[in-house]
Amino acid sequence: MEDVSFSYRVKKEIIDKINSKPKADVCIMGMLTYCNVLSDEEISFLTENRAVVDFFHLNIGRISENKEAVRVTEQKKRNGVVLYALDIPERDDRIAVLDHFRMDASRRLEKEDLPKEKFYPQLVAGIFLACGSVNNPEKKYHMEFVMPTLDLCNDFGMLLIDNYDITPKHVERKNAQIVYIKESENIIDMLTLMGASMCSLELMNVKMMKDMRNKINRAVNCDNANIEKSLKAAEKQIRDIELIDETIGLYSLPENLQEIAELRYNNPDFNLKDLGAAIDPPISRSGANHRLQKLAEIADKIREEKGLNINEE
Repeated sequence: MEDVSFSYRVKKEIIDKINSKPKADVCIMGMLTYCNVLSDEEISFLTENRAVVDFFHLNIGRISENKEAVRVTEQKKRNGVVLYALDIPERDDRIAVLDHFRMDASRRLEKEDLPKEKFYPQLVAGIFLACGSVNNPEKKYHMEFVMPTLDLCNDFGMLLIDNYDITPKHVERKNAQIVYIKESENIIDMLTLMGASMCSLELMNVKMMKDMRNKINRAVNCDNANIEKSLKAAEKQIRDIELIDETIGLYSLPENLQEIAELRYNNPDFNLKDLGAAIDPPISRSGANHRLQKLAEIADKIREEKGLNINEE
């Protein structure tokens, strides 16, 4: 069973966009430089992506002039996904490939050996095909590269910083050097750079929907908090009004306070704006709040004289 994850589709789209031998060569250069093992004695790497297998097999066969230069061994993982082990078993084929790219076991490409700057996207794409992965954006934003050596890790980081203003992070995990990118904008840039424009648009759409959901959730949470706060305030105001009515009587209050007290008591669901609008003539939100504060002060004074607190009422 093939992996049809987001990462799989990214790699498939990258390969589908490589439409010339020069671009394919640069991509293969990136794959070889960052593959698991590179030496005169062994060239090998692992992948779960059948499109990567076919691309590597086809182009190594072209470069070495041996269509069977790449050996593919299938290994089934516990989850049913097929893991492909690729290697070039014949020394003559390995030497032909290394000579074609003027590479050696050090993997360090000299400046004169690097492709022209316009081909850097294919170089980055090849590195991703060899050792990169990207999470399904519905879950989280995360792209990472498992680097064969610390030197290559640093080389790759400088390539992104110098040419694309993308600064990846670096961590060592189980003796492996990991370069990773978590910012969604940078991952979108990386996908576009490598030629996976449709997957980049998909990530942009997911990000937009996530941002919209978060914005709505924040607004709903804020509204709920405000409603709860208003209800608690209204409960306190009604207790104040009941206490005043039971002790000194609402009729003893100034008319403006009697009016706001009756409106609040009969309309516990009204917010301050609604209370102010219901008064004749209407008053502002702050005006309604000021009158309710006056009622609260009177009620608190009564409690103080009686030695009560609000929980004893």
